[in-house]
Amino acid sequence: MKNLFTVRKILFLCLFLSIIFTIFSVYYKIAYWGFDLRPNRTANVWNIDAQISFMPTGQPIKVSLAVPSEPTEFKILNEDMVAKGYQIKKDNDKGRIELTSAPQTQEQTLYYRLTIYDNEDSRGKLREKGVPAPRKPIYDEKQQQTVDEILALAEAFNGSWPQKIISIFNQEPLNPTLAAFLPVKMSEKQRVQFMIDFLALKGIPARIARGVRLEEGRQAAEADLMLEAHDGYKWRLYDIYTGKAGVPKNFIVFQHGGISLLDVQGGTDSRIRFSVLKSVISSFKLAEHRAQLNKLGKLFNYSIYSLPLLEQNTLKWLLVFPLGILVVVLMRNVVGIPTMGTFTPMLIAMSLVKTGFWPGLICFSTIIAIGLVLRAVLSKLNLLLVPRISAVVIFVILIMQIMTITGYRMDWEIASSAVFFPIIITAWIIERASITWEEDGAANATSEIVYSMITAVATYFVISNEYIRHITFAFDEINLVILFIVMLLGTYTGYRLTELKRFTPLAKKS
Repeated sequence: MKNLFTVRKILFLCLFLSIIFTIFSVYYKIAYWGFDLRPNRTANVWNIDAQISFMPTGQPIKVSLAVPSEPTEFKILNEDMVAKGYQIKKDNDKGRIELTSAPQTQEQTLYYRLTIYDNEDSRGKLREKGVPAPRKPIYDEKQQQTVDEILALAEAFNGSWPQKIISIFNQEPLNPTLAAFLPVKMSEKQRVQFMIDFLALKGIPARIARGVRLEEGRQAAEADLMLEAHDGYKWRLYDIYTGKAGVPKNFIVFQHGGISLLDVQGGTDSRIRFSVLKSVISSFKLAEHRAQLNKLGKLFNYSIYSLPLLEQNTLKWLLVFPLGILVVVLMRNVVGIPTMGTFTPMLIAMSLVKTGFWPGLICFSTIIAIGLVLRAVLSKLNLLLVPRISAVVIFVILIMQIMTITGYRMDWEIASSAVFFPIIITAWIIERASITWEEDGAANATSEIVYSMITAVATYFVISNEYIRHITFAFDEINLVILFIVMLLGTYTGYRLTELKRFTPLAKKS
């Protein structure tokens, strides 16, 4: 008894350590590999094409394009530049790609292609320390009075100062004082620059941000402008029309600050247009790239998720086996249900997954019933054990053949499910049921078959659940926890639930 208590202590310690390890591993896979607790989880992958076109002037060409340099609001999956005859150089510090070429004569069209995913992960978390104080614009005395009056009017609006400035610029109708101060014809860029100047007078650093809205099928669209202001902790984006703070959903920032999105020397009439295409990819397929981004590629290469898809699908079924085994152990050792063999219900449950629940259940019951009748006939011939079991196996094969052909001709899908049952296991069940019938009677044999089917059905509903199969595959460390739970159940010496009825009279008497 003392040894049993010591074993339990060791197993409880191992179970506790395995739970801690599993929790850490699940968090690690979710945080760094992008796994999800939900099955069939997909991620949106966006393909962005930036088309640059211009007319050469006959001079050497130099093109400078602002591109995402730091994966803050999104992660870069692939990046490419299609520019035949151009020398390409990327400056990560400046966040620009420079292309140079000898003089050209025909209109030039260049392409910058970017594939990104998960732009929501780090939305609104762009941080910069040591942001310099803004350079205040210089106005004459009259202009300064007008600006002071505009700022006083803006203070009446709700929100932070960037939102107050944006609100007064979008007031309908426009305030006469502000309308008199602004140019009659004003580009969107000039409009944002005025906002930046007004914020500088309040000591708030601000800059222009250019980006692309990820709208499926979007073609030939210009970059969108947004206002970016520093709140003392981080840069925060603001919609220049609504004043809403934060990175909009499905919005990619191409440039933070800077003079322009595109500069072209040696060319005129330069334009840049963006096209966007969305595709969907499984989170498992992105896991390797996520691991490489987090410098954990070697660890991923030695996981089951780096195997070919065929091997992964095989392991996906194997990894759900321990949970099915746990169900069988609980039914036998805790509930106290007698079954025909230890893992026969598990194999029957796996067959039901392949056939479908009701077709498999009806088909299996039919095979067992016919097999028991044939086994009763064989028992009268006094055959030896091995030939008798072999004859039962052959009979089972013939039954399956007849049911399959009949099902095909009669268009019965139920009968066609017969081929999915393990022949040897089915024959063994028939033989075991027959021996029990002869030795312990029909009632005991029938109860064993019924209880085996009940256990198989309970196991089926566990292993056929899509969420459970996904979790046991994606987070296979859970099987360590199941292992020690099964071992702890092996030390269980208490009453089984089905035995409580036997001892009810003793409990009432005491």
